[in-house]
Amino acid sequence: MYGHEFTKDFGIANIGQTSCILIVEDEEIIQEMLAVALQEQGYKVVTIADGQSAVEYLESFEQDTEGFCCDLIILDLMLPGISGLDICHLLRYQGNPVPILILSARSSEVERILGLEVGADDYMSKPFSMRELVARCRALLRRQRISTSHQTAIFKFKEVILNTQERCVLVRGQQVNLSPKEYRLLELFMSSSQRVWSREQLLDTIWGLDYVGDSKTVDVHIRWLREKLELDPSNPEYLVTIRGFGYRFG
Repeated sequence: MYGHEFTKDFGIANIGQTSCILIVEDEEIIQEMLAVALQEQGYKVVTIADGQSAVEYLESFEQDTEGFCCDLIILDLMLPGISGLDICHLLRYQGNPVPILILSARSSEVERILGLEVGADDYMSKPFSMRELVARCRALLRRQRISTSHQTAIFKFKEVILNTQERCVLVRGQQVNLSPKEYRLLELFMSSSQRVWSREQLLDTIWGLDYVGDSKTVDVHIRWLREKLELDPSNPEYLVTIRGFGYRFG
């Protein structure tokens, strides 16, 4: 259960000194407890209580060389105004790669899968352990730092170009917006062209070993990616299905 008794001494102090976490939560008590716990770990915290204000805040910042206006978003689903699910979907549609941790009273498997499918990176149900939440925030921020610190590379295959530094994808000369999962899938495929990846391997690599769900989510993301890359998604030239094995690029 969450509470102030869980907000101290999580093992690594001040690890988040340069990271900013946006909390979008309408329950004042939970919002305050989250803010206190994260600030005690050295994170900068911004709190917002409704969906419309969150969207306006996020859209008021232009992307800079460091990324976006925050390094992580903790997002409730049932918000006044615009729902958390709609905010998550909007950010991914715009190509915003900021990690999102959904925090919701909705705890069913369907709700968790839906949240992850629209682009969230992690999902926790209320009531929750504050200690675990801080650990998950730390893990998401660490994963993001590792992802953005990789050496710059430009991958090109036919009419698809992927620039890892700018996180930019061009298809037939036009920039396309990919969700974080779509981008990581494409980067993995293009960096290992011709390798066949099984659904289980893709789940472990992109979603992580602790992913809750089945391999159908891979098929869904492959379909979405094909719609953005292929001239004829039903007859793909880039993301090819190898029946009985999985997928390969090229």
